[in-house]
Amino acid sequence: MATILIVEDDKSIHELMVRYLTMTGHTCLAAFCGSEAVTVSKSQSIDLILLDINLPDIDGFTLKKQFSDIPIIYVTARSGIQDRVRGLNGGAEDYIVKPFDFQELIARINVVLRRFQKNDAVFSFQGITIHLEDYKVYRNQQEISLTKQEFELLKALILNKNLTLTRDQLLNTAWGWDYDGEIRTVDVHIQRLRKKLHWENYIRTIYKIGYRLEI
Repeated sequence: MATILIVEDDKSIHELMVRYLTMTGHTCLAAFCGSEAVTVSKSQSIDLILLDINLPDIDGFTLKKQFSDIPIIYVTARSGIQDRVRGLNGGAEDYIVKPFDFQELIARINVVLRRFQKNDAVFSFQGITIHLEDYKVYRNQQEISLTKQEFELLKALILNKNLTLTRDQLLNTAWGWDYDGEIRTVDVHIQRLRKKLHWENYIRTIYKIGYRLEI
């Protein structure tokens, strides 16, 4: 996974971001002001920066100019359209307004990492190897046949591993926002995945909510 620098002066938000990103396999680096962020960026290899705008020593728009070769996602309380346009026109990959949903944050991070090819293309766990870009799944070099929907469902679980996803979230990810079928189709496909991968103990049912891949 990726090494992500979190530039955020609110320690409670910072700790939550670290917790969720670490759970999904990322390595997190910390900076609570602009000068710290510059120092860390010079000593570490960084794949992505989550950058607040309202920092105590320098604003995020100005600080961004120090990181021309690192993709940036602004994460800020500044919700005005002019700020959004300034951020995106200034070269940021995305602009997320606080308060935000952490699963949406992770999804947006994954989009940027895929764009820069910083996300792992191969995922291995419990004897199963999944090639996320090639839609291939193997057990001991023997391919396991999955339907497109089964693979999209599996991919959503992997990219959000250790996080609980609702049935609606899984349905929207694997079937698309315009799907108007029965939501219980998620349950049917989950059962098929468990059986095909022998992951009955790892794809956990979260009562009345959805599912979680526990790593």
